[in-house]
Amino acid sequence: MSEQHIPLKDRIIVALDVDDPAKAKEMVKKCESHIGFFKVGLQLFMADWFNIVDWIVDRGHKVMLDLKFFDIPETVKLAVEQVNSRGVTFATIHGNDPIIRAAVEARGDMQLLAVTVLTSFGEEDLRAMGMTQSVEDLVYFRAKRALELGCDGVVSSGLEAERMRRDLGEKLLIVTPGIRPGANIEDSGDDQKRIVTAGMAIAHGANHVVVGRPITKAEDPIRVIELMQQDIVASGR
Repeated sequence: MSEQHIPLKDRIIVALDVDDPAKAKEMVKKCESHIGFFKVGLQLFMADWFNIVDWIVDRGHKVMLDLKFFDIPETVKLAVEQVNSRGVTFATIHGNDPIIRAAVEARGDMQLLAVTVLTSFGEEDLRAMGMTQSVEDLVYFRAKRALELGCDGVVSSGLEAERMRRDLGEKLLIVTPGIRPGANIEDSGDDQKRIVTAGMAIAHGANHVVVGRPITKAEDPIRVIELMQQDIVASGR
């Protein structure tokens, strides 16, 4: 999939990281004039299961189901089969080989995204885990392997997107979380470490960006969305 064919309305995936389905529905209604793609993560899914997924899909929107499946391969396979009939566009899995193989075998029309390295991780976290390679090298290796095994794409920081797009080509979907709205991204004050703006991520080769708090906590979510969409358009991709 080439990013040139993605409507602007689908570039930003709004993360519904709330604990109440009523709050999630309210946010969808606030954003849907400008946004057609929403992320349901573990917190919201545990609060309402597939009900909220079905509700979003029934309104004509796309859903990224971000549960990051990680278990023995057979369990992951069965879990993916449960998602196939729900109209989900993207589902996330952890990116080790047996899990990817099992998920790919079980998927229907849904596209699978392998998590590379969480954007809340930095170089110091890898060192603490005993890893000596850089975050960029680890992300690239995991993305290359996921693509080889039949995964549709990856979840990755925008900082690593440029190398993946250059070396792995247009076939790889790159979905980038850790997006912040302005120039002072180093002062985000939250748990994300490897962060970029929406325009930077798209310019580096991302297909979609995932945005939560900058939109959902804003007094005027539509204004934030419009500014990010302008930033994306200005990126030239």
